[in-house]
Amino acid sequence: MEYAIELQDVSRHFGPVRAVSDLTMNVPAGQTFGLIGPNGSGKTTLIRIVAGLLSPTRGQVRVLGGRPGERAVASRIGYMPQADALYRDLSVRENLAFFATLYGVPRSARASRIDEVLSLVEMTEHAGRPVETLSGGMKQRVSLACALVHSPRLLLLDEPTVGVDPELRLTFWSYFRTLAAQGVTVVVSTHHLDEAGRCEQLALMRGGRLLAQDTPADLLRRSGRPDLEAAFLYFAEVKDHA
Repeated sequence: MEYAIELQDVSRHFGPVRAVSDLTMNVPAGQTFGLIGPNGSGKTTLIRIVAGLLSPTRGQVRVLGGRPGERAVASRIGYMPQADALYRDLSVRENLAFFATLYGVPRSARASRIDEVLSLVEMTEHAGRPVETLSGGMKQRVSLACALVHSPRLLLLDEPTVGVDPELRLTFWSYFRTLAAQGVTVVVSTHHLDEAGRCEQLALMRGGRLLAQDTPADLLRRSGRPDLEAAFLYFAEVKDHA
């Protein structure tokens, strides 16, 4: 099996705090992959390590066959952080144009690609508005569009559906599955277990540790529990007593 992300004994410490602890995990290419856990479980730190924005305290990390932070790797990653990185005095379209230029989208394809992602996130009619005038949900849409504008092979999404209405959330997840079918690896962090079942594989995390990794169906089978919330609690208890 080809892996988009390979992590071996990865830890990240911030002083005495162990945000990620001895984590070994492989993420198959071309799948929707969920990082599931409560706030403070290490999901954001792990995503930032994979994106090349943080170095691990120890351990080995390979992303798309290379090392995080390498130009050839970074250019194939789309990253949507929890806090948007948008320029508030620029319009929606101007933000997309900036990120398209930053990621090296050819000038000849730039306008059509921007129109495409604007349509996806249902922001076409708001393309000329300054970002500072948008609601929180609209900013989430624009942040996703910016992460997609260069057609990445690995999409890292940190709580992408926060503040998004239920109908648009379904649209997002439908598109994530479409991307995966096209060979894009989509990694989504969330603490909403109702979203977890939409992923092809899940990594359950707590306290910076990996509790379990498997398909949603196999996590239920292995735990003998009726739903993912109960399965999460089962694997947490097993880890605590290991």
